[in-house]
Formats: sequence, C-alpha cells, structure tokens
Amino acid sequence: MKINDRRLGGREEKNIEIFDSTLRDGAQGEGISFSIEDKLNIVKALDYVGADYIEAGNPGSNPKDLEFFERIDRSKMRHARLVAFGSTCRKGTAPENDENCASLLTANTDVVAVFGKTWDLHVTDILKTSLSENLRMIYDTVKFFKSHGKEVIFDAEHYFDGFKRNADYAKSAVGAAIDAGADRIVLCETNGGCLPDEVERITAETCETFPDAVIGIHCHNDSGCAAANSMAAVKAGARHVQGTYLGYGERCGNANLSTVIPNLQIKQDYRCVPEKNLERFTRTARWISEIANLSLFKGMPYVGGSAFSHKAGMHIDAVAKESASFEHINPESIGNERRFLMSEVAGRGTVLKKISKLAPNLTKDSPETAEICARVKQLEYEGYSFEAAEASFELLVREVLGTKKNYFTLNYFKTIVEPEENDFSASAIIKITVGDKTEITAAEGNGPVHALDNALRRVLEGFYPQLGGVHLTDYKVRVLEPQQATGAKVRVLIESTDESGSWTTVGVSADVIAASWIALVSSVEYKLMKEEKNNGYDNDAENFG
Repeated sequence: MKINDRRLGGREEKNIEIFDSTLRDGAQGEGISFSIEDKLNIVKALDYVGADYIEAGNPGSNPKDLEFFERIDRSKMRHARLVAFGSTCRKGTAPENDENCASLLTANTDVVAVFGKTWDLHVTDILKTSLSENLRMIYDTVKFFKSHGKEVIFDAEHYFDGFKRNADYAKSAVGAAIDAGADRIVLCETNGGCLPDEVERITAETCETFPDAVIGIHCHNDSGCAAANSMAAVKAGARHVQGTYLGYGERCGNANLSTVIPNLQIKQDYRCVPEKNLERFTRTARWISEIANLSLFKGMPYVGGSAFSHKAGMHIDAVAKESASFEHINPESIGNERRFLMSEVAGRGTVLKKISKLAPNLTKDSPETAEICARVKQLEYEGYSFEAAEASFELLVREVLGTKKNYFTLNYFKTIVEPEENDFSASAIIKITVGDKTEITAAEGNGPVHALDNALRRVLEGFYPQLGGVHLTDYKVRVLEPQQATGAKVRVLIESTDESGSWTTVGVSADVIAASWIALVSSVEYKLMKEEKNNGYDNDAENFG
C-alpha cells in the first residue's frame, strides 16, 4: 500500500504513520556522532523496517547534513520518504529572504518538517517578538513551502506546555499552520515532563478543535513516559507518531519506536508497518546500535537481548510448558529469541533446553547432557559464569559434543609494560600456528590486554579476513576472592560485536592477562564458528541494501 493511499484526513482509524528522527533528534544524544556514511546506512535500515518518513537533518545547520542530502540516492528507498528539517522564518523576515528556508529547498526533498513556537513564553521571552508576529512567521513559512510543492509537516514545538499556560494561543498557532495548508500537525511534548493523562486530554481536545487535520505526536522521555505518552496520544486521535528507533535523543531521549510500534501493532491492532516487517525489528535494532557504536541495552523491550531471557528454574519450566506463562508475545514475531540463562543452579532440563538447537537428539539421560552439566557446575565453582557469556557456553557444548573446530594453536605470547613519562606503554608478541603455517607478530596498545588483542587480530586476519569486522565493545574485570588481595582469581567478560550482532565470552585466572587471553580467544573462535554456520546466509548489511 502506498503511503498516499492511506492519508485520508486521519479517518482511517487503524493506520498510523511512522516518522523516524534518529538522524536528527537521535544525533543530538550524548555520545552519538554519525558520519555521512553512518547516516546513509541508517536510512537503509529505517527504510527496511518500514518507516513512512525519515527525518534526515537540517541542511541549514551544518555542512555534513547538506552533503548528506546531496549524496543520498532516493531511487533506492523502497518505502520511506526523506524529510528535511528546519524552523520557521525569522522575525521580521519573509520566508523567501530567509537563509534557513532557502536551505530547506536546496535539500530537494518532497517533504519538509518546519517547527514553530506555540508556547507564548517562548515567543515573548526567547524569540523576543510579539504573539501576532509569531503567527505570521508560522503562516508565511508553511505557505511558502506549499507554494513550492512541498508536503509540509508542522511541528508545534512545546505544544503541551504552551497549552497548559495559554490554550487559546497554542491552538491559534496550530490554526495558522492549518490555514496555510500544513499537511500534518505534530504536537510536540518537547520538555518531556507530561504524563499520559495530560497528553491524552490535550491531544483529544486539539483533535476536536481541528477535526479535519491529521494530528501527530512527538514525545521526549524526561519523565520516562515517552512511549506511554505516544500511545495515549494515539488513543486520543493522533494518527502520526514521531520518535527515534532506539529512543536516542537529547537529555533522556525520544519516544522509542522499537517499543511504540509493537505496542500499537501487536497489542492494539493498529497498522504501523507492514506485518512482515515486525520480524525485522531486532536485527534492525542491532544494526542501528552497531552504526551508532553504542551497546544495545539488553533490557530494552522487544528487541533487547534479555527481553525474553529466563533464569529462575520454575520460570524456565513454566515457559517450556506454556510460553505465555512468562512471555507477553512470541519472541520470534519480533525477530528475537527465547534465552535460558545458565547458572550453577541449572539442572539437566535447563541445559537440554539450552542446547536443543545445537543437539536436538540429546535427552535428559544422554551422557553428553550429564557431562555438560558437570562441566558447567565445575567451571562455575572455579569462578566462571555463563549467564552473561553464552558464546563461551556454546563453545563448551561443542567441545563436549566433539564439534568444536581448532582454528589456531598458540605457541606463546608475551606482554611487556614499560614506564613512560606520566604513563605506561604496552606491547604484546604472539606466535601462533594455523594448519602448517606459523606466524609471529607484535602490536602496541593502551595497556597489555589491548596490545594482546591488537596482536592477536593482526596475526589472525591474514588467515581469517572476516575478523576485520569484529571489535570489542565492553571489557569487565571482577575480583572473585577479594580476601586473597593481589593473589585473587579474576573473571574477565569481553563483549564483541560485528555487523550482525554481539556476543560475550568469559575467562578466569589468578592472572588478569591470562583470563583476558582466554576470553579473547573464545571471542575469536565464536566469530569464526558463527561465520561457518552462516556461510551462504544473507547478512543484515546486504538485506538493508
């Protein structure tokens, strides 16, 4: 169904337009800096998952956004429409003479999103202009872009705070945009402090005041209610929802569309994206977080790694008998999977469920099952933890089953730390054998573990080029026996990632370098094993292309 086919003045009650602002609002989040290539790849991901609109930036604010609009190939977009973002014209200036308005035209998008003030406080105290002049700025700017054939989305900035202070003026600002021909009116909960009952009440009154307008909602998460507020607005009549795919955004972030969309579509029977696209949600979340160089929060609803994980024995038993007992949806419907977490209290039933995909013919009474249980309990007694290191657990299972491949043999490694002025330098030397070939290499790093990681990758990438796409995203060390002081055992957890996901491995030793080495080697082995399993499978990057 084409987007225009379902734009019927907001009367098709079960159709919701999705507007993603990851590239604009999301880019304002702390720790996020998208390159132009990043932005191009995120457009592919958002188009792949089914967004109707992708707000790609403000061409008048910086050269990077302007270059992005010049480089993007719109012919390759399957579904979404690209949106350029900017403000109304300045006070005392006509849109045709305003640099910002001119830059929005240079972006050459069919759709522009224009924000304007609807809170009288901002008009008088921030813009330092009159209320009537602000209405003129809104009307003239929308009219200007309509005269150039653009679809115009008017973002009513600070609408809810403005409504609570001066409802008549907030509505008059919206009315000015509608009178000028705006195609969408988006009520922005810009400060993020409203609660769902407020959002529902104000949205409902606005929809009643402007019954022929298509009303949208744009929420921030400063009170932790962005997703709930978005749903409350839809309940009140909004038919256009804005947010960012993983909730990225300034301060506490924006409404998380990977949560809002499944809530609306799976639980309330709205149509937000094509039904088949729901199965793409988890892989899209992993892909976007990878591009952003941020770990995907494991506890994120629907798409997080822990969203369908179970540890308590009674919970695992119940889920095995009836998944609905502890799962609100089928994880596969959203592209995620059920996980049974390993721990020292896990029995054979838990282990069997855990390894069913690797060895479906095993039973509780199989000797291999008993051996895996015994190995897990012994290793956890020694300090290992497989709850957060499932990659290491899979390698253990394959070792017991005799299906683990030996990709390389370590001959030796050595790390050297030397003092420098106000710091220390570290280097590592590694000698390994792959097949009948032996190689030795050295590398430097920020500390001995980093140097060891660099050396291992350098020597192995000659044999296994696919390791070039792997990098470490987290490194944790825990002292297991503090009373032993510097002689205590340590547990090292290493999280690694590539274009298709992330995995965690574990190592334990009284020597932190040795523990790190165990976890590093396991990470590399898991990646190589994963590549063999997925040989011939279209990876996420290709699917998004």
